[in-house]
Order: sequence, then structure tokens, then C-alpha cells
Amino acid sequence: MLTEDRYAYILKMLNEKNTITVQELIDQLNHSESTIRRDLTELENQDRLVRIHGGARRKRLPADEASMEDKTVKNTHEKQAIARKAIALIEEHEVVFLDAWSTTYEMIPLLADKDITVVTNGVPHAARLADYQIEAILIGGRIKKRTKAVIGSVAADQLGEYHFTKAFLGMNGVDPEAGFTTPDVEEAAVKKKAIRQSNATYVLADPTKFNEVTFAKVADIDDCAVITTSLAEEHRTVAELTKVIEVNL
Repeated sequence: MLTEDRYAYILKMLNEKNTITVQELIDQLNHSESTIRRDLTELENQDRLVRIHGGARRKRLPADEASMEDKTVKNTHEKQAIARKAIALIEEHEVVFLDAWSTTYEMIPLLADKDITVVTNGVPHAARLADYQIEAILIGGRIKKRTKAVIGSVAADQLGEYHFTKAFLGMNGVDPEAGFTTPDVEEAAVKKKAIRQSNATYVLADPTKFNEVTFAKVADIDDCAVITTSLAEEHRTVAELTKVIEVNL
């Protein structure tokens, strides 16, 4: 295979998988390790990918965050499985925080039989909690148009008045080095405050969020536990740095 053909194949695989290992490329392209490593180095020099330990990840481009409606229809099976595992961690009479996120939204129908109080910064979450007759508090602040999350200093200040037994958050990025990240600075501030006010925090993340880094840092990787579906080998580093609860689909 010609060099340019290998480059095209590598970039195609990264668009599909986000990350790829050197060994995968050796097996699929039938070239030596030294050739594959040279290819990855050259593509990184061209600013077309980012080298990571044992492979490469897709070059991240600036993009608008998906709307709440778009998020709720993606990876639905994984999100529902993660939501069920999260629900199993909640005991009677707890006060929990649900982040404005599509996976936490999937938790709500499963909470109907529990005697708990839920605080949320998600407008759709608050409406759904009311539909299921769950005791709930919607914090105040500025409503983010695309995701319908309540964010800003007013929201963060109000969270400072509460204490939670557990918090369940979504993240756009889960990375061993960069930690937990999200694109919006004001939303990151709300997530940070929720972590600070909680006895334990769980990040609900499907596999597409691993080895991703977005603009605003929320926390270090060991500040929160992670609930996800079975980790691929290239994501195992996270499990060495923090508690990971895996869900078998």
C-alpha cells in the first residue's frame, strides 16, 4: 500500500473510532511497526492527528455542542444501561444532584419508586421529574439554549447552598491527562460546584467520551468515579487512575 493510501486509511479509521492503536494498524495494514509509527509521526506533523501512548487519536476540531434533543437519540442503548447501573447506587432518603445531561435524563423514570429528593440544572429533567411525581428542585440561572441546562454564577451560587449524598454528571471528555472536560466555561463551573457539594460524584460516560478533551476543565480524573460500558483496551488507563464501574451490555 502506498504511503498516501495508508494515511487516508488511518484518518478514515480515526474518524470512525476516535482512537486507534499501533497494533491495530499493523494488523490491518500489514506493515511493520516502524512504518506505522513513522506514518503517525508524519500525520501529527501535518496536524492531522494527535499521537498518544500506543497509538493516535483524532484531531479535535471546534464544533458546536449538540442539542439536548440530538443527544437523547444517540447511543440510547448504552445510556439506558449506564442509567440503570447509576440508579442501583441510590438509596432511600438521599438527596442527589442530576446534571443536565442525556444519560441522567434516562435515570428519571427509574427513580419513580424511590423516596428521594433530586436537585437538577436541567429544564427537561425538572419537567420529567414532575411527570413522575419525584420531589425535585430546579436551580435558577441562565438557560443555555441548545442543551436547556441552567448555568452561570447564579446557578453555581445556589448549588453552594445545598449538600448532596451523590451527584451524577455528564461530560464531553474523559481523558487520563486532561481529566473531565466540557465545552462551556459556565457549565463547567456548575459541574465543579456540584462535585464540591457532593459526598460522591459519578460521571456517566459512554465510550465515545473517552480520550476526548474539550475546552473547559471540570475536574481531575481521580476526582470522580466513572460509570460506563465495557472499556476498550485503549481506554484502560482511566481505570488505573480512578474508580470505573463497567456495565455489560
